[in-house]
Amino acid sequence: MLSFDEYRAKAAALKPHTGCWIDGAFAPAADGRVFDSINPATGAVIAQPARGGAADIDRAVIAARAAFEDGRWSRKTPGERKEVLLKLAGLIRENLTELALLDTLDMGKPISETVNVDVPGSAYFFQWHAEAIDKLYDEVAPTGGRDVAMIRRVPLGVIGAVVPWNFPLDMATWKLAPALAAGNSVVLKPAEQSPLSALRLAELAAEAGLPDGVLNVVPGYGEEAGQALGRHEDVDCLVFTGSTAVGKMFQRYAGESNMKQVWLETGGKSPNLIFPDADLDAAADMAAFGIFFNQGEVCSANSRLLVHQDIADAMLEKLAARAAAIRQGDPLDPETQMGAMVDRSHADRVEGFLKSGKQEARLVTGGERVSIGISDAFIQPTIFADVPRDARIAREEIFGPVLSVQTFETDDDAVAIANDTIYGLAASVWTGNLSRAMDVSDRLNAGTVSVNTVDALSAMTPFGGMKQSGFGRDLSIHSFDKYTALKTVWIKY
Repeated sequence: MLSFDEYRAKAAALKPHTGCWIDGAFAPAADGRVFDSINPATGAVIAQPARGGAADIDRAVIAARAAFEDGRWSRKTPGERKEVLLKLAGLIRENLTELALLDTLDMGKPISETVNVDVPGSAYFFQWHAEAIDKLYDEVAPTGGRDVAMIRRVPLGVIGAVVPWNFPLDMATWKLAPALAAGNSVVLKPAEQSPLSALRLAELAAEAGLPDGVLNVVPGYGEEAGQALGRHEDVDCLVFTGSTAVGKMFQRYAGESNMKQVWLETGGKSPNLIFPDADLDAAADMAAFGIFFNQGEVCSANSRLLVHQDIADAMLEKLAARAAAIRQGDPLDPETQMGAMVDRSHADRVEGFLKSGKQEARLVTGGERVSIGISDAFIQPTIFADVPRDARIAREEIFGPVLSVQTFETDDDAVAIANDTIYGLAASVWTGNLSRAMDVSDRLNAGTVSVNTVDALSAMTPFGGMKQSGFGRDLSIHSFDKYTALKTVWIKY
């Protein structure tokens, strides 16, 4: 890690790319429009990226289609694609500080997280998917006789990817790594709040040897560039991470256009169940991490704490102490543990939940919007107790550092409360009893259940949800299912 002053100096010297990356080159938007990319921790304009629209999306899709059809990438061997993506993983590591600064400045997250978690994770995910692609085997059906039926996994074509602002580089990587490894071309629309690292990533991909047109990045607004991508007639598949409301829009866009595949990872309201036989100190440590990490701007954040009534007071005391110890401050300071909300409008939204919570429940700690320096986009780590099941803060995704604590009496109560939500992305269970861990995990409606930890994640395991948290899986071998089709080739001889 560098010092606070060193990071500030490097941040001041950054010259982010701002054009659309289409067919291997940066270019302004077709109509010349731009928008401000703002540092939420200071309110300063970092850069003015191109405001891509329908014309730019169309140019990008045309470039992607041409690249796919002529086979400059799609017909390379898995080993050849692997070599390029491994080189890209290495370039991400070589440019770690620059990429970390871009994400920290764009969305206000602590530099310690982007340097130690986000950028190294992105490099690793590219490496993992690159290594996996030449280890996926096709099948031969047991037809018998003078027939050979081959079942082949083939790339889909042009993938449209729309990613959120909370982990700008990571979320782009989760989509790009398997899509590119499988041989597709991609048009990526990063969130308007945080487009800068995606543009730099595209340039690094070209440096690694990715052919022109295979990866295109169009910054812009969701209602313009995002909708144009969702409605485009020549996009074969649309993958999205973001809100449930917008995910439903992409399903509609697909139905109203070419019936493209749509894979969604959307909202969450993840429960964290703590039973009396749990290690309470470990549970408190990870419960705090599960809601306050990344300012609570995590789709799978453990935002509902369900604690047995016999240990509720002890757990609240431990959690309040951990919340009070969190250091908020300038995201460029390596000592900062919680940064700013991504922008003032999101801070306004989270502040609205704080006001609701004060009317619906008992405030334990936090509960205020604060100013640090000249920015008021900071929210204190907040805990509410005695939260009714129908409270707004217990049911809606806040996407901020706000924990709702509810109590239960029996295992059945805990499971019923946990499943009483439209979402099903993740859940956590804390217990020293293996039978209880297995039974409760089986009964929870969630894509991932973490036992005696929170938000367990690995390149080796699939990530995704149930119910209105979406469908399809990122990460692991299963991620290739979204970006490939099964083709049967039947030969008589």
